[in-house]
Amino acid sequence: MKRILVALIFPWFFPLSFIFCAPIAIFLVTVTGNQSLAHKIARLWATLVLFSAGVSLKVRGDISFTKDCPVIFASNHASQMDIPILYKALPVEFRFLVKKELFKVPLLGFAMRKAGYIPIDRKNSRAAVKSMKEAAQRLKKGASIVIFPEGTRSVDGNLQPFKEGGFMLAIKSQRPVVPVAIKGSHNILPKGKIFARPGEVKVQIGKPIYCDSKDGKLNRSEITKITHEHIKKMLENM
Repeated sequence: MKRILVALIFPWFFPLSFIFCAPIAIFLVTVTGNQSLAHKIARLWATLVLFSAGVSLKVRGDISFTKDCPVIFASNHASQMDIPILYKALPVEFRFLVKKELFKVPLLGFAMRKAGYIPIDRKNSRAAVKSMKEAAQRLKKGASIVIFPEGTRSVDGNLQPFKEGGFMLAIKSQRPVVPVAIKGSHNILPKGKIFARPGEVKVQIGKPIYCDSKDGKLNRSEITKITHEHIKKMLENM
């Protein structure tokens, strides 16, 4: 019965809840200039979406150190549900690093700009560097950044190779990378599907990876490889 209810409710509730919440967030940020309000609205939206999909969320890992130290969260990406999952799982304020094309989507693009999301143009290296500088400034102001190093959602749910671009931010900002593993979201809502299936999703937050350690400085390729290995291992042990 629960599966039938989710199948009936989720396809219309997911877009309508966004259409309802996005204008509220846009209005609040426009009036107050406080982007933190948009994040709070997004967390409320995420709670409603996960409930409508019948998602039971289990989170492990300590990120209390991030309250005074903004970080770069690097997560695997196997479902559209990963965004509300991260809003619910990470109890700190953050911004997403998002591919430029999504900013062209009506309402979504405007809402993301107001919320402080950062567009990344993967086809233009000069524009990408500019985005990294903007993201580094956001980190200095106290907001963590979330990246999906795979670049897009995994079709089969398996971890894909990582692109190095997002890890340039770690080099520029000298902030630690915190690997995040999400397991189960692909079963809830695979790429290309609109009907969600209720189930359990596990989120494991790993230990920070520092660019500058006692063993020397890591370059972008090394950070990318280490982060991929950490997330792969966490997924295998979940």
